[in-house]
Amino acid sequence: MADLELLSVVALIRDMPDARLVRGQVGTVVEVLGPGVFGPGVFEVEFSYDNGRTYASLALTADDLLRLHHEPLHEAA
Repeated sequence: MADLELLSVVALIRDMPDARLVRGQVGTVVEVLGPGVFGPGVFEVEFSYDNGRTYASLALTADDLLRLHHEPLHEAA
């Protein structure tokens, strides 16, 4: 997924039982660990409570994530 970047808000697209995370869990990209030249990019994603306290931080590939959008995409002029 080429549109992921630092501070992108993302959701997991599969359960990750070892990390006690489930599909749909929302996190934030806090580091870009590797480009997706020959495969999906790798990102450090932080999962936090509403108060900001982190409960999980994982290196995940773009194939594990769906970028979330809070505003409509702008149409090309």
